[in-house]
Amino acid sequence: MQQPIRIAHIIGKWLGGGVESVVMNYYRHIDREKVQFDFICDSDSTNIPYDEIEKLGGKVILIPPYQKVFKYHRELKKILKQEGYKIVHSHINVLSVFSLFAAKKAGVPIRIAHSHSTTNRKEWKKNIVKIILRPFSTIYATEYFACTEHAGKWMFGKKNLERQKIHILNNAIDLDKFKRNEKNRKLKRKELGVYDDEFIIGHVGRFVSQKNHEFLIDVFKKIHDKNSNARLMLIGQGPLMERVKNKIENLELTEFVTFLGQRLDVCELYQTFDMFVLPSIYEGLGMVLVEAQAAGVPCIASTEVPDVAKVAENFLFLSLSAGAEYWAEQIINKPESREEKEKIYDKLSRCGFNIKLEAKKLLDYYLAKSNI
Repeated sequence: MQQPIRIAHIIGKWLGGGVESVVMNYYRHIDREKVQFDFICDSDSTNIPYDEIEKLGGKVILIPPYQKVFKYHRELKKILKQEGYKIVHSHINVLSVFSLFAAKKAGVPIRIAHSHSTTNRKEWKKNIVKIILRPFSTIYATEYFACTEHAGKWMFGKKNLERQKIHILNNAIDLDKFKRNEKNRKLKRKELGVYDDEFIIGHVGRFVSQKNHEFLIDVFKKIHDKNSNARLMLIGQGPLMERVKNKIENLELTEFVTFLGQRLDVCELYQTFDMFVLPSIYEGLGMVLVEAQAAGVPCIASTEVPDVAKVAENFLFLSLSAGAEYWAEQIINKPESREEKEKIYDKLSRCGFNIKLEAKKLLDYYLAKSNI
């Protein structure tokens, strides 16, 4: 029996965020008898699902963090050469210039740079690094991937987008896992101690400045002042969690905000929400919005999120400059209409968010490239 082609996926720091979720979704659904993934991660990563990866036939390889540039380059080049990879798929955005330089030196013929996000003027420190490195994004890459045209254009340039040199790989999910189920909704709400008359606002995302949690807390304060049955549920972890907790405490909202941490049952938790809110200051796509829509949850997102994230009718974009009071009014007054399960399933599939269909496309791409 022919051995599967092994693809080296360079993750950087595995912290349990959206990029890692995207890659794992594809790994779970791709034909692993034909293609296998190896995950190359920084040694200071957290939340790596070692057991699942090994069970699926892959392996995790730890290397020095990319901040140790020379050690990182030396070790990565050594591993890529030893393993004889034909394809390297790098997911670290503009930092892929370093990983793909090592891949080129190791003689890897197919080198994929993948853009998962963009930037925002509020994160000026990160922006300096991104702006300096962005012009080098195409130097060592032989293939350009992006989660949306917006993310592709930002990283690889308008000309490459117009020439159709950027391959759009949708942040697809297993739609069946997220389908609305009223019975599961009631059971999960009961498990979480949620009463029937409580209005649950949900958010999924790492506690980093990009996700704009502090603004979300300001919005929730306005909502709770008008609706004492409102409750906020936050899923995720990250460096700014304590800062957000302090703000909640200062606003005397502690008993109305639930921190659920990093969870393995996120697909079930969406069922408990009455509204999903994502006030990000930038996003490559916002995969959590796709998940929320698949679960039939009405969504409100900032206008910094790409338009392609909207598929369902019960979805509203708001400008962050409109302020917390306006956001609160829109959330309170937004009708809780839910689209039929089959209708939203078909819509999401047509838009390229069905992992069972998209994984086959990625498989075909890898197989075609591996024969070059």
